[in-house]
Amino acid sequence: MDTRIALIGIIVEDMNSTDKLNNILHEYSQYMIGRMGIPYREKGISIISIVVDASNDVISSLSGKLGMVPGINVKTMYSKTGK
Repeated sequence: MDTRIALIGIIVEDMNSTDKLNNILHEYSQYMIGRMGIPYREKGISIISIVVDASNDVISSLSGKLGMVPGINVKTMYSKTGK
């Protein structure tokens, strides 16, 4: 199966949504290459970057599930190649 590298950017504006967010990320942990989280306490938000290596379907599914969580904003960037 062909896979792609993708960067998923997440901004958490509602900290009550973190349990749901972490459950979804755990569900897809086998595809994760790395995760970085930055709390921005002055603004009351957190910024999370997730790098995954997965098929387009898996990446789309993960992004879609994350995007449906209230208080979470998600954007996904794909690599140009599947190498």
